[in-house]
Amino acid sequence: MCRHLAYLGPPRTLHDLLYAAPHSLHTQSWAPRRQRYGTVNADGFGVGWYPRGDSAEGLPPEPLRYRRAMPIWGDASFADAARAITAGCVVAAVRDATAGFGSEESGAQPFRGDRLLFSHNGAVKDDEALTAALAAPPPAGALDARSPVDSAPLFAHTVRLWRSSGDLPGTLAAVVVHAREHSEGRYNLLASDGRSIVGTAAGDTLFTLREPDGGVFLASEPFDDRPRWRPIPDDALVVATPEGTEITPLR
Repeated sequence: MCRHLAYLGPPRTLHDLLYAAPHSLHTQSWAPRRQRYGTVNADGFGVGWYPRGDSAEGLPPEPLRYRRAMPIWGDASFADAARAITAGCVVAAVRDATAGFGSEESGAQPFRGDRLLFSHNGAVKDDEALTAALAAPPPAGALDARSPVDSAPLFAHTVRLWRSSGDLPGTLAAVVVHAREHSEGRYNLLASDGRSIVGTAAGDTLFTLREPDGGVFLASEPFDDRPRWRPIPDDALVVATPEGTEITPLR
């Protein structure tokens, strides 16, 4: 129901990451090429990025974020600002709202909690069952876990598990497994802690690309036609770090 993208590597401008490629996330907002569900992603967009440098604790700083309820193509001011914002870790998404949910800004992803950025591409069949099982109690300080969208209980459970374990790959895999116990759905998740980018292919498309300079992408669909793009098989977890990319079964 959406298209999302994550990048980790040498710093690049947000304009380069989201607008410059022939089939960029910007273009995918109105003309996706691999989207199986829905045809246009005009119900909002968002981008989160980590400022350069480490915090006083030696960890990545808390991410910054920009979200709007409008289509990304309608925000010319952000397209200009994106030329001046540089980051080495980014998560971004363009939204096609799930039927029955509104298109207000609070539903635009990525969601943010502590040093975590999170995006869900998919839809939940039984939102009430998933909310009852995974959303309560909402994790303190993670306001996006209260958003009126079917992604919110997934984010709530992600924050809860990640805070207790610090294991982002294990967290995303567990969230998909737990969600499927309570509702059918498509659970393509994408998240970053500023040091790695992690994704699940669970009902929709996901691809990865590693650049010669060491940069790596995870994306719902390729933004160009280079042959180095690698599809992630369904029911798989992908973890990308500066050192390499690892793909394993979800279960």
